[in-house]
Amino acid sequence: MTDPSATDTTAPTVGFIGLGQIGSPMAGRLVDWPGGLVVFDIRPDAASTLVEQGATLATDVAAVGAAADVVSGMVLDDAQVRSVVADLLSTARAGSVIAIHSTIRPETAEELAATAAGRGVHVIDAPVSGGFVGAHEGTLAVMIGGERDAYELVRDAFARFAAIVVHMGPAGAGTRTKLARNLLHFIAFTGAGEAQRLAEAAGLDLNKLARVVRHSDSVTGGPGAIMLRETTAQLHPGDDWFDILSHTRDLGEKDLSLALDLAGSLGVDLPLGRLALDSFADSLGVPHHD
Repeated sequence: MTDPSATDTTAPTVGFIGLGQIGSPMAGRLVDWPGGLVVFDIRPDAASTLVEQGATLATDVAAVGAAADVVSGMVLDDAQVRSVVADLLSTARAGSVIAIHSTIRPETAEELAATAAGRGVHVIDAPVSGGFVGAHEGTLAVMIGGERDAYELVRDAFARFAAIVVHMGPAGAGTRTKLARNLLHFIAFTGAGEAQRLAEAAGLDLNKLARVVRHSDSVTGGPGAIMLRETTAQLHPGDDWFDILSHTRDLGEKDLSLALDLAGSLGVDLPLGRLALDSFADSLGVPHHD
């Protein structure tokens, strides 16, 4: 019987650098990758479980570059990304791909991609969304900026730890996508804080409120449910989305007004709530309700 974990010479060898809270479970889903997995972390013990499961431990970053056709890097910041890419480029083969999963400046991704291209190596920015849970469950989203050929080479391997792998455009596009996505994410977190302050002032149980929010978001899709347009330009009455989003505007402006009235009666300041009421219709691309 053929060992399913045996190396397949037709599949790219994958390297993984940075085995932290998210990087480790991502790499863990590649331990039986048919092309083989090579790992490295500055903390030797971080790789021990993966090595026990069949991964090969590299002695340093450059050794990963020499061994792998596709290298994933999940390190802390721009400075660490620059250092890792420099070491990898000292040994990487022409045609290989270096994927940056860290959230960095788009300009850093563009600069590194241009430098690597001069050596025949692809650098792609491939930040992920889904956090610790998504990494463990293999349900991350990966947003890729770089050459289409590089995307095609990494797609199957990345599908091991991601439910969606999207090619967003040239170098830097993946990072710009992640920043736009996280803008929504953390503004929503801030709004959750306002909602909790209002609920607390109204004498409500915050844990029960949280249960309601998590349930209803799982049904409706949360903020992403209204991201229906292909452009942020204002809609015209003949547009297919105009009536739907106008109805959404009516509901939103009514409920925001009622929440702000309640907050006023309780002495709770809701700056995001006021801004949302002012901007809600524009965000949907329809006029304010008269």
